[in-house]
Amino acid sequence: MTEQELIYTMALSRVPSLNLTHQHILLEALGSATAIFEHRRDICDVLPDAHPRMAEALALMDIHIPRAEEELAFAQSGRVQCIHYNDEAYPARLRECPDAPLIIYYRGTTDLNARHIVSMVGTRKITEYGKDICRQFIKELKSLCPDTVIVSGLAYGVDINCHRAALQNGLPTLAVLAHGLDQIYPRHHRDTAVKMVTQGGLLTEFMSRTNPDKKNFVQRNRIVAGISDATVVVESAAKGGSLITADLAETYHRDVFAFPGRCSDVYSEGCNNLIRQNRAALITSAEAFVETMGWETAQARQEQLAKGVQQELFPDLSEQEQVIVRALQNVDDMPINILSVNTNIPIGTLSSLLFTLEMKGVVKMLNGSKYRLL
Repeated sequence: MTEQELIYTMALSRVPSLNLTHQHILLEALGSATAIFEHRRDICDVLPDAHPRMAEALALMDIHIPRAEEELAFAQSGRVQCIHYNDEAYPARLRECPDAPLIIYYRGTTDLNARHIVSMVGTRKITEYGKDICRQFIKELKSLCPDTVIVSGLAYGVDINCHRAALQNGLPTLAVLAHGLDQIYPRHHRDTAVKMVTQGGLLTEFMSRTNPDKKNFVQRNRIVAGISDATVVVESAAKGGSLITADLAETYHRDVFAFPGRCSDVYSEGCNNLIRQNRAALITSAEAFVETMGWETAQARQEQLAKGVQQELFPDLSEQEQVIVRALQNVDDMPINILSVNTNIPIGTLSSLLFTLEMKGVVKMLNGSKYRLL
């Protein structure tokens, strides 16, 4: 992504009267923020249906360029990645959400498109029961799926307990912030945040010098929900930000889970309500969570790899069949066209070989013409 495109995208995100819906419409229609800037004064000629207020707002896009240039300089000096909506590094899960930010600011080491990403949220007034859940769930998750990223918001209570448990167990953990990357809020969590930069990361849609205002916390919750495969509510009162995150996850068609608590516990009331209303699946362990998600565990992967190695020893596999088995050993699901490229076997021949391997109980065909070793 060019610096020019980043600057124009930053400027676009700051134009008053242009909400995210308008920004996405413009980006989709013109293809880039650079093109939007070039047509800022004649947007109605390019988009005849553009609302007059949109045209008026875009005509003043110039005044936001200096601030955008300033932010890019800050990012470059502070090792902050400015990730554009169209960048390959942009979180693919988040891109699926209709209100995804056009640009995010990231400092960290973990892959924002990691294989497994779980958001864990809950009350700031965490109980010992909640702390035990955070520690045990993440410890078990490390054993079952050691490639999982834990996402939360660096707040007091459930958030910080999840981040610290992830760090202690060697899992990458990502904090979605409600302010710019020039500060840490709350300040008491600074040491944890510093550790997360090398074992996870810090992510925000807000430029530097943005204060952690109340509305920003609500706004950032959609990123917490949208960047992950599932949201787990640990503890929550009847009302709270974690329930907003759960609602958002549901609208994004993501899985929502909640740990139950005693009916008399104030900070389990929100979780119990989610479960009772069938808006969240009840879980009591990481094992139950992984099973419900249909994720392959580390043990199952090792067994599959071992079985794959054994397949090579089968005398009834031809040389070409052995090539296919080797190509599938380290991949969960592989489309037939990719398999054809990796094995250098024409698709016509490959289809016949795969059918034979299915009959032998070596591979399984999945939806979308994908294949997996049994």
